[in-house]
Amino acid sequence: MEPAIKCNICPRNCNVDRSKSKGLCNMPWQVKVSKAYLHHWEEPFISGTRGSGTVFFSGCNLKCVFCQNYEISQYQFGKFLTVEELAQVFLNLQKQGAHNINLVTPTIHVFSIKEAILLAKRQGLQIPIVYNTNAYENVETLKMLEGLIDIYLPDLKYYNDALAKKYSKAPNYFEHATKAILEMYRQVGIPQFDEEGILKRGLVIRHLIMPRFVEDTKKILLWIKENLPKEIYVSLMSQYTPYYQAQKYPEINRKITPQEYDEAIDFFFEIGLENGLIQEIESASEDFIPDFDLEGLE
Repeated sequence: MEPAIKCNICPRNCNVDRSKSKGLCNMPWQVKVSKAYLHHWEEPFISGTRGSGTVFFSGCNLKCVFCQNYEISQYQFGKFLTVEELAQVFLNLQKQGAHNINLVTPTIHVFSIKEAILLAKRQGLQIPIVYNTNAYENVETLKMLEGLIDIYLPDLKYYNDALAKKYSKAPNYFEHATKAILEMYRQVGIPQFDEEGILKRGLVIRHLIMPRFVEDTKKILLWIKENLPKEIYVSLMSQYTPYYQAQKYPEINRKITPQEYDEAIDFFFEIGLENGLIQEIESASEDFIPDFDLEGLE
C-alpha cells in the first residue's frame, strides 16, 4: 500500500507526495528494480562462494556525474514490482543459494522494502539482509529499519562539501552521511562472521577513491579512526572509472593512478586502522558492471 505521506525519506526532504508527483529522485512510490541475481564481485566476505543475492533498485537520491550505474540511477531503467513480488524475489535468491540479500541503492524505496522484508520473513526468508547505500540518509529513516537490517554497507564518498555539491549535487553530504553511519553502527555493531567466514552482521564502510582527491580520502579515514572502533572494516575502492558525464569535468576524467591508491593505503595503516579491504587497480573496468537486463524479475 502506498504511504499517504509527503516524502522526507532522505536529506533532500522534498516533501512531495510521490503517489502524485516525483521528488528529486524522479521516482514514484512504487518500487522499481532492474536486476536481481547472484553477484560474485562484492567484497569476498559478502559474495562468498555462492554469491550475494543482489537486488539493484532504480532511481537514486544522488546525482553523481560519474555514476557507473547511471542507466538505473539517473534514467530509472527497471521494472515496477508489488511488495509481494519483491518479497518473492528475495525468496527466490535464497532458494538459489545466496549468502545474503543485498539491497543496492534502497533508500528511496525504503517503505516498500521494509514491507517486503517482513513478508518474506513470514514466508521463510532467513539469510542476512545487506543495506548497500550511498549513505545520504536520514537517521529517522534508518531507525525504521532497526532489527530488519543485518549488515550496513555505506559508501562514505566525500569529506569536502564543495566536492559533494559539484559532483553529486549533495549539500551537507558528510554531515548527513556520518550521522547515518553512526546510527548504522549503533544498530549492528562491529562485523561478525559465520563459520565459513561470511559476514552475518555488522558495519562495513566503503570509500571510492577519486582522482586528484586523496587528501579528501585521508580526512575520511581520520574520521573513521576517531569515531568508530578499530574492528570496523573499510573497503578502499580503486574502481573509479569516468562514466556518464565525467568527461565534462577534466579533473576527474581519468582513472586513479597506482600512486594515488598506494598513498591512500599507506595513510590507512599509518593512522592505525587495521581492517582494510584492497582492490586490484585493474578493478577499474567496465567488465565488473552488471548488465541491467531485468534478470531475476520474470
